[in-house]
Amino acid sequence: MEIKAADVMKLRKMTGAGMMDCKKALQEAEGDFDRAKDIIREKGKLVVAKRSDRTATEGVVVTKIVGQKAYILCLACETDFVAANVEFGASADAILEVAVANDAADRDALMAAKNEAGNTVEEMVTEKSGQTGEKVELAYYARIEAPYCVAYVHFNKKLGTILGFNKAIDEDTAKKVAMQATAMAPISIDENDCPADLVEKEKTIQMEMMKQDPKNANKPEAILEKIAEGKMRKFYEENTLLNQCVVGEKESIRELIQKADKEATVVAYKRFALEA
Repeated sequence: MEIKAADVMKLRKMTGAGMMDCKKALQEAEGDFDRAKDIIREKGKLVVAKRSDRTATEGVVVTKIVGQKAYILCLACETDFVAANVEFGASADAILEVAVANDAADRDALMAAKNEAGNTVEEMVTEKSGQTGEKVELAYYARIEAPYCVAYVHFNKKLGTILGFNKAIDEDTAKKVAMQATAMAPISIDENDCPADLVEKEKTIQMEMMKQDPKNANKPEAILEKIAEGKMRKFYEENTLLNQCVVGEKESIRELIQKADKEATVVAYKRFALEA
């Protein structure tokens, strides 16, 4: 049957699929729009199955702050060509809106959440695979809640951070802290919330390095442990947000925040970066 250009455009607006994909779907569905939409969705599932062994190392990171809550997610794909597409970015934003509307607690909750059209995020991601012909996945999602939130996404849209403060502070300081976290990738906010297994691993490494150093051959274990504690302080200074030095400065992030407000501190932190 003959498929009109207006019908192809209508299906394209409904699904976001390519013009030729829409035309073929309408031909196969004999003009039935609901069936054509199903065909396009099925094509997305087929693409996902075929490309399951591929790696999605490109994509976009998006964030949004609503009141005392901040949201961050990454929609990933295979190539920077697709990631740079305006429609791909719009899809990431659309999924973010679903996250906000449903106040999704975690990635699993978001994947099951539905948009206004009644489609789940899982279905939205699958459809995007069909539209792009690439493996597309929701690589990351997180939300935080705090009295004052700030977000920062690097200009390449491949890494970003959301931060929560215990109280409102001036915007410039908050943004500077978020930029620091994005650039320097601290593993935690402070030493007291450093993952215990990571801390133990680092202590073990430091002890082994000292034992292998001929200079420490005759030193008692207690002395070596003291030296290790000093090295751990350096580890915390380099790897925890509040103890890191501000890039290009001698003061710490903690000191920077306290210059703005002595009672202010960071209480929530999520960061994500696409790794090639």
